[in-house]
Amino acid sequence: MSFLGNLTVAFGKFIGGKARYRRVDLIEVIQECGASAVGIVTLISFLVGVILAFMGAVQLSQFGAATYAADLVGIGMTRDMGAIMTAIIMSGRTGAAFAAKLGTMKMTQEIDAFTTMGISPMEFLVLPRVIALVLMMPLLCLYADFLGILGGMFVGVGMLGLSARSYMQETISTLTLTDIFGGLFKATFYGMLIAIAGCLKGFQCGDSSSAVGDAATHAVVMSIVMTVVACGLFAVVFNIIGI
Repeated sequence: MSFLGNLTVAFGKFIGGKARYRRVDLIEVIQECGASAVGIVTLISFLVGVILAFMGAVQLSQFGAATYAADLVGIGMTRDMGAIMTAIIMSGRTGAAFAAKLGTMKMTQEIDAFTTMGISPMEFLVLPRVIALVLMMPLLCLYADFLGILGGMFVGVGMLGLSARSYMQETISTLTLTDIFGGLFKATFYGMLIAIAGCLKGFQCGDSSSAVGDAATHAVVMSIVMTVVACGLFAVVFNIIGI
């Protein structure tokens, strides 16, 4: 709770333009969270789309409704799978990196040095990471949605005998802006959870030789658990409000 309170105060200073951080650090973290993660997000999202389409086609083909595999992949990717798979990827990739880097700085007493110099570690170290991940997660999620649909189209054209045009028309006809923006909202929230978990565990890192590895492991576990719990809560809330 103390960590969240300090982060809220730092974010308030950021909104007011009084936060002390380096913009070059923010840009560097944005690159690490965004462009550097495109490769792994591309591979995983495409394969998830292929798997969803294949599983749907096997079942739907028994009823002569294989064309609706496009609906399954489109809705599944945009509403949930795109956001949560991107979040899991970023938990293992970026959340662990945040914890390891901040944990190393904690061991070498660099964080204490910031405090001694009158610079808030929350503003200088945590705030750019949280902002970067919150900004990049929706973009990565949108990219993952597209790649997942592309993977489904690969199965639809290669196995179901559908044309690429009919597959995309079926996908477009079934998707709504609510589906797309709902997934992007989830991804934004997941990004905040991942950044908070990684930075928190980095600040809680101990002084032993294995402390940095333990901090990275705990950050990954914590962020994935919080993401899955948040996904379940979103499912309940969206169902209640009819989205």
